[in-house]
Amino acid sequence: MTIAIGSPLPDVALRVVTPDGVTETTTAELFGGKRAVMFAVPGAFTPTCHNSHLPGFLFNADNFKAKGVDFIACTAVNDPFVMRAWASATGAETNITFLADGSADLAKALGLELDASAAGLGLRSKRYSMLVENGVVKALNVEADASKAETSNAETLLASL
Repeated sequence: MTIAIGSPLPDVALRVVTPDGVTETTTAELFGGKRAVMFAVPGAFTPTCHNSHLPGFLFNADNFKAKGVDFIACTAVNDPFVMRAWASATGAETNITFLADGSADLAKALGLELDASAAGLGLRSKRYSMLVENGVVKALNVEADASKAETSNAETLLASL
């Protein structure tokens, strides 16, 4: 079952990537008592994720903060080392919290997993963006086509705040 607006985020362990290293936390710890944006990509460094999806959130980081967003998080079914390299390569590590969902636990708990085995990528996350307030989903934009970043882009989410 796919998560819906008004539903609480499932409590899932994730690895948080920072310039200082990798730590483990939970969605409850991260999103409890905060207003946050989370977006998911099928894979770090993949063309649409790297060239279209992530840059919009990075470019609009100050605009989200002006709308009362405490932090922006990006999640992908990648290991924390790939996520750390991606954060560093894009210069986004100070504006976006990178969450490694290496075993797709979050993607599966949200009902937003994507079987990309036909492309040799295995189980991934669908592309989406959401607004989370105190652990509850307040807005959710899921792409019908994971190769596009149109309904889940930063501009669309920002316009809904």
